[in-house]
Amino acid sequence: MLGMSLAAGIGASRMYEGAMAKHQALASTTLRPLPDWIADPLPDFSGYADTEDRKAAFFDYLFPRIALANRQVLAQRRKVEALANKAELTDSDQTFLAEVAERLRIEPEIGSPEFFESIDRRLDIIPPSLVLAQAANESAWGTSRFAREGNNLFGQWCFSQGCGLVPLQRGDSARHEVADFETPFQSVRSYITNLNRHPSYQDLRAQRAKLRAQDRTPTGQALAPGLSAYSERGDEYIDEILNMMRYNDLDRYDERLQEWFEAGAENEDPYIMRTDPRSNLALD
Repeated sequence: MLGMSLAAGIGASRMYEGAMAKHQALASTTLRPLPDWIADPLPDFSGYADTEDRKAAFFDYLFPRIALANRQVLAQRRKVEALANKAELTDSDQTFLAEVAERLRIEPEIGSPEFFESIDRRLDIIPPSLVLAQAANESAWGTSRFAREGNNLFGQWCFSQGCGLVPLQRGDSARHEVADFETPFQSVRSYITNLNRHPSYQDLRAQRAKLRAQDRTPTGQALAPGLSAYSERGDEYIDEILNMMRYNDLDRYDERLQEWFEAGAENEDPYIMRTDPRSNLALD
Protein backbone atom coordinates (compact mmCIF):
# COMPACT_ATOMS: atom_id res chain seq x y z
CA MET A 1 0.00 0.00 0.00
CA LEU A 2 1.37 3.40 -0.92
CA GLY A 3 1.86 5.98 1.78
CA MET A 4 -0.32 9.06 1.30
CA SER A 5 2.50 11.44 0.35
CA LEU A 6 4.04 8.95 -2.07
CA ALA A 7 0.69 8.05 -3.55
CA ALA A 8 -0.10 11.71 -4.09
CA GLY A 9 3.23 12.27 -5.80
CA ILE A 10 2.91 9.27 -8.11
CA GLY A 11 -0.72 10.08 -8.84
CA ALA A 12 0.08 13.68 -9.74
CA SER A 13 2.83 12.57 -12.10
CA ARG A 14 0.38 10.44 -14.08
CA MET A 15 -2.58 12.79 -13.75
CA TYR A 16 -5.18 13.31 -16.45
CA GLU A 17 -7.08 16.59 -16.25
CA GLY A 18 -10.59 16.66 -17.64
CA ALA A 19 -10.10 20.25 -18.71
CA MET A 20 -7.50 19.03 -21.19
CA ALA A 21 -10.28 17.38 -23.19
CA LYS A 22 -10.91 20.64 -25.02
CA HIS A 23 -7.40 20.35 -26.43
CA GLN A 24 -7.71 16.75 -27.62
CA ALA A 25 -8.43 17.81 -31.20
CA LEU A 26 -5.72 20.49 -30.98
CA ALA A 27 -5.62 23.47 -33.32
CA SER A 28 -7.50 22.96 -36.57
CA THR A 29 -4.88 25.06 -38.33
CA THR A 30 -2.33 22.26 -38.16
CA LEU A 31 -4.27 19.01 -37.88
CA ARG A 32 -6.37 17.11 -40.39
CA PRO A 33 -9.57 15.32 -39.32
CA LEU A 34 -9.15 12.04 -37.47
CA PRO A 35 -9.69 8.86 -39.52
CA ASP A 36 -12.80 6.77 -38.88
CA TRP A 37 -10.82 3.80 -37.50
CA ILE A 38 -9.69 5.87 -34.54
CA ALA A 39 -13.05 5.10 -32.91
CA ASP A 40 -12.66 1.31 -33.23
CA PRO A 41 -13.07 -0.24 -29.76
CA LEU A 42 -10.28 -1.95 -27.89
CA PRO A 43 -10.21 -5.63 -28.97
CA ASP A 44 -10.69 -8.44 -26.47
CA PHE A 45 -7.04 -9.41 -26.13
CA SER A 46 -7.91 -12.04 -23.54
CA GLY A 47 -9.34 -14.12 -26.39
CA TYR A 48 -5.86 -14.95 -27.71
CA ALA A 49 -4.73 -18.31 -26.36
CA ASP A 50 -1.17 -17.87 -27.60
CA THR A 51 0.87 -15.22 -25.77
CA GLU A 52 2.86 -14.18 -28.82
CA ASP A 53 -0.34 -13.80 -30.87
CA ARG A 54 -1.79 -11.60 -28.12
CA LYS A 55 1.29 -9.40 -28.10
CA ALA A 56 1.34 -9.07 -31.87
CA ALA A 57 -2.35 -8.14 -31.89
CA PHE A 58 -1.79 -5.58 -29.13
CA PHE A 59 1.08 -3.93 -30.98
CA ASP A 60 -0.89 -4.09 -34.24
CA TYR A 61 -3.82 -2.24 -32.73
CA LEU A 62 -1.86 0.38 -30.83
CA PHE A 63 1.03 1.31 -33.13
CA PRO A 64 -1.05 3.20 -35.76
CA ARG A 65 -2.64 5.23 -32.95
CA ILE A 66 0.78 6.07 -31.56
CA ALA A 67 1.98 7.05 -35.03
CA LEU A 68 -1.06 9.29 -35.51
CA ALA A 69 -0.64 10.96 -32.12
CA ASN A 70 3.05 11.59 -32.80
CA ARG A 71 2.20 12.95 -36.25
CA GLN A 72 -0.07 15.49 -34.58
CA VAL A 73 2.70 16.50 -32.20
CA LEU A 74 5.20 16.76 -35.05
CA ALA A 75 2.82 18.91 -37.13
CA GLN A 76 2.50 21.38 -34.28
CA ARG A 77 6.24 21.28 -33.62
CA ARG A 78 6.95 22.19 -37.25
CA LYS A 79 4.47 25.07 -37.15
CA VAL A 80 6.02 26.41 -33.95
CA GLU A 81 9.49 26.20 -35.52
CA ALA A 82 8.22 28.22 -38.49
CA LEU A 83 6.67 30.85 -36.22
CA ALA A 84 9.90 31.15 -34.23
CA ASN A 85 11.56 32.45 -37.39
CA LYS A 86 8.87 35.00 -38.27
CA ALA A 87 9.73 38.66 -37.88
CA GLU A 88 6.25 39.46 -36.58
CA LEU A 89 3.47 37.22 -35.24
CA THR A 90 -0.12 37.72 -36.39
CA ASP A 91 -3.13 37.57 -34.10
CA SER A 92 -3.80 34.07 -35.43
CA ASP A 93 -0.22 33.06 -34.64
CA GLN A 94 -0.56 34.44 -31.12
CA THR A 95 -3.81 32.54 -30.57
CA PHE A 96 -2.27 29.28 -31.76
CA LEU A 97 0.78 29.71 -29.54
CA ALA A 98 -1.41 30.61 -26.56
CA GLU A 99 -3.34 27.34 -27.00
CA VAL A 100 -0.12 25.35 -27.13
CA ALA A 101 1.25 27.22 -24.11
CA GLU A 102 -1.87 26.49 -22.06
CA ARG A 103 -1.83 22.80 -22.90
CA LEU A 104 1.88 22.36 -22.20
CA ARG A 105 2.03 24.83 -19.28
CA ILE A 106 4.55 27.14 -20.92
CA GLU A 107 5.07 30.17 -18.67
CA PRO A 108 7.48 32.55 -20.49
CA GLU A 109 5.95 35.39 -22.49
CA ILE A 110 4.51 34.22 -25.80
CA GLY A 111 6.92 34.89 -28.64
CA SER A 112 9.97 35.39 -26.44
CA PRO A 113 13.15 33.35 -26.97
CA GLU A 114 12.50 31.65 -23.61
CA PHE A 115 9.01 30.74 -24.78
CA PHE A 116 10.22 29.01 -27.93
CA GLU A 117 13.01 27.28 -25.99
CA SER A 118 10.42 25.87 -23.56
CA ILE A 119 8.18 24.69 -26.39
CA ASP A 120 11.12 23.08 -28.14
CA ARG A 121 11.62 20.87 -25.07
CA ARG A 122 7.96 20.09 -24.44
CA LEU A 123 6.45 19.70 -27.90
CA ASP A 124 8.07 16.58 -29.32
CA ILE A 125 7.29 12.94 -30.03
CA ILE A 126 7.40 10.06 -27.56
CA PRO A 127 9.08 6.98 -29.13
CA PRO A 128 6.59 4.20 -29.96
CA SER A 129 8.72 1.59 -28.18
CA LEU A 130 8.27 3.45 -24.90
CA VAL A 131 4.54 3.98 -25.43
CA LEU A 132 3.99 0.31 -26.31
CA ALA A 133 6.00 -1.00 -23.35
CA GLN A 134 4.25 1.23 -20.84
CA ALA A 135 0.82 0.50 -22.29
CA ALA A 136 1.46 -3.24 -22.11
CA ASN A 137 2.80 -2.96 -18.57
CA GLU A 138 0.12 -0.65 -17.19
CA SER A 139 -2.86 -2.33 -18.88
CA ALA A 140 -1.79 -5.99 -18.65
CA TRP A 141 -1.66 -6.12 -22.45
CA GLY A 142 -5.02 -4.37 -22.78
CA THR A 143 -6.89 -6.74 -20.46
CA SER A 144 -7.08 -4.71 -17.23
CA ARG A 145 -10.39 -3.41 -15.93
CA PHE A 146 -9.33 0.18 -16.58
CA ALA A 147 -8.39 -0.63 -20.18
CA ARG A 148 -11.58 -2.58 -20.88
CA GLU A 149 -14.04 -0.26 -19.15
CA GLY A 150 -12.29 3.10 -19.49
CA ASN A 151 -9.92 2.81 -22.48
CA ASN A 152 -7.16 3.79 -20.05
CA LEU A 153 -3.95 2.07 -21.11
CA PHE A 154 -1.50 3.96 -18.90
CA GLY A 155 -3.04 4.06 -15.42
CA GLN A 156 -3.66 7.81 -15.59
CA TRP A 157 -5.37 9.27 -12.53
CA CYS A 158 -7.91 12.05 -12.13
CA PHE A 159 -9.11 13.76 -8.95
CA SER A 160 -12.64 15.07 -9.43
CA GLN A 161 -15.57 12.89 -8.41
CA GLY A 162 -16.98 10.93 -11.35
CA CYS A 163 -14.03 11.65 -13.65
CA GLY A 164 -13.19 7.95 -14.06
CA LEU A 165 -13.31 4.51 -12.47
CA VAL A 166 -12.86 4.05 -8.73
CA PRO A 167 -10.10 1.51 -7.93
CA LEU A 168 -11.58 -1.43 -6.05
CA GLN A 169 -8.79 -1.35 -3.45
CA ARG A 170 -8.68 2.43 -2.99
CA GLY A 171 -8.15 3.48 0.61
CA ASP A 172 -10.96 5.20 2.53
CA SER A 173 -9.12 8.53 2.61
CA ALA A 174 -8.08 8.44 -1.06
CA ARG A 175 -10.00 10.48 -3.62
CA HIS A 176 -8.32 9.59 -6.91
CA GLU A 177 -10.02 7.75 -9.75
CA VAL A 178 -8.55 6.15 -12.86
CA ALA A 179 -9.44 8.37 -15.83
CA ASP A 180 -12.08 7.26 -18.31
CA PHE A 181 -11.43 7.97 -22.01
CA GLU A 182 -13.79 7.90 -24.96
CA THR A 183 -11.26 5.98 -27.07
CA PRO A 184 -7.83 4.36 -26.57
CA PHE A 185 -6.43 7.06 -28.89
CA GLN A 186 -7.43 9.72 -26.37
CA SER A 187 -5.56 7.77 -23.71
CA VAL A 188 -2.45 7.80 -25.92
CA ARG A 189 -2.80 11.54 -26.55
CA SER A 190 -3.20 12.27 -22.85
CA TYR A 191 -0.20 10.09 -21.94
CA ILE A 192 2.03 11.89 -24.47
CA THR A 193 0.89 15.29 -23.19
CA ASN A 194 1.57 14.21 -19.61
CA LEU A 195 5.17 13.20 -20.38
CA ASN A 196 5.64 16.41 -22.36
CA ARG A 197 4.50 18.80 -19.67
CA HIS A 198 4.66 17.36 -16.14
CA PRO A 199 7.60 18.55 -13.98
CA SER A 200 8.33 14.94 -12.98
CA TYR A 201 9.55 14.17 -16.49
CA GLN A 202 12.00 17.02 -16.95
CA ASP A 203 14.89 14.55 -17.15
CA LEU A 204 13.14 12.64 -19.93
CA ARG A 205 12.61 15.85 -21.89
CA ALA A 206 16.17 17.01 -21.26
CA GLN A 207 17.55 13.74 -22.64
CA ARG A 208 15.31 14.02 -25.68
CA ALA A 209 16.46 17.60 -26.29
CA LYS A 210 20.10 16.50 -25.94
CA LEU A 211 19.58 13.83 -28.60
CA ARG A 212 17.89 16.36 -30.90
CA ALA A 213 20.84 18.75 -30.46
CA GLN A 214 23.14 15.91 -31.55
CA ASP A 215 20.90 15.29 -34.59
CA ARG A 216 19.96 11.88 -33.20
CA THR A 217 16.49 10.36 -33.05
CA PRO A 218 15.05 9.90 -29.53
CA THR A 219 14.49 6.23 -28.69
CA GLY A 220 12.55 4.50 -25.96
CA GLN A 221 15.73 2.97 -24.56
CA ALA A 222 17.27 6.44 -24.20
CA LEU A 223 14.23 8.10 -22.61
CA ALA A 224 13.01 5.35 -20.26
CA PRO A 225 15.41 6.34 -17.41
CA GLY A 226 13.38 9.56 -17.12
CA LEU A 227 10.32 7.64 -15.90
CA SER A 228 11.33 7.23 -12.26
CA ALA A 229 8.31 9.24 -11.08
CA TYR A 230 5.81 7.14 -13.02
CA SER A 231 5.75 4.37 -10.43
CA GLU A 232 6.55 4.05 -6.73
CA ARG A 233 8.85 1.21 -7.80
CA GLY A 234 11.28 3.72 -9.28
CA ASP A 235 14.36 2.13 -10.86
CA GLU A 236 12.79 -1.33 -10.68
CA TYR A 237 9.93 -0.06 -12.85
CA ILE A 238 12.35 1.49 -15.33
CA ASP A 239 14.29 -1.78 -15.58
CA GLU A 240 11.04 -3.63 -16.25
CA ILE A 241 10.09 -1.23 -19.05
CA LEU A 242 13.56 -1.49 -20.58
CA ASN A 243 13.43 -5.28 -20.44
CA MET A 244 10.01 -5.30 -22.09
CA MET A 245 11.36 -3.17 -24.92
CA ARG A 246 14.37 -5.42 -25.42
CA TYR A 247 12.53 -8.75 -25.12
CA ASN A 248 9.81 -7.70 -27.57
CA ASP A 249 12.21 -5.95 -29.95
CA LEU A 250 10.18 -2.74 -29.73
CA ASP A 251 12.97 -0.62 -31.18
CA ARG A 252 11.72 -1.73 -34.60
CA TYR A 253 8.65 0.48 -34.08
CA ASP A 254 10.85 3.52 -33.44
CA GLU A 255 12.65 2.73 -36.68
CA ARG A 256 9.40 2.28 -38.62
CA LEU A 257 8.04 5.61 -37.41
CA GLN A 258 11.28 7.42 -38.26
CA GLU A 259 11.35 5.85 -41.73
CA TRP A 260 7.72 6.89 -42.21
CA PHE A 261 8.54 10.51 -41.34
CA GLU A 262 11.78 10.62 -43.36
CA ALA A 263 10.04 9.23 -46.45
CA GLY A 264 7.44 11.98 -46.24
CA ALA A 265 4.80 9.28 -45.88
CA GLU A 266 3.21 10.89 -42.84
CA ASN A 267 0.47 12.15 -45.15
CA GLU A 268 -0.59 8.53 -45.58
CA ASP A 269 -3.01 6.87 -43.18
CA PRO A 270 -0.90 5.23 -40.42
CA TYR A 271 -3.39 2.35 -40.36
CA ILE A 272 -1.40 0.82 -43.23
CA MET A 273 1.37 0.14 -40.71
CA ARG A 274 -0.79 -1.91 -38.41
CA THR A 275 0.47 -5.38 -39.43
CA ASP A 276 3.33 -6.62 -37.30
CA PRO A 277 6.27 -7.25 -39.67
CA ARG A 278 7.05 -10.58 -37.97
CA SER A 279 3.58 -12.04 -38.28
CA ASN A 280 0.63 -12.36 -40.61
CA LEU A 281 -1.80 -10.96 -38.09
CA ALA A 282 -4.01 -8.03 -38.96
CA LEU A 283 -6.94 -6.84 -36.90
CA ASP A 284 -10.02 -6.16 -38.99
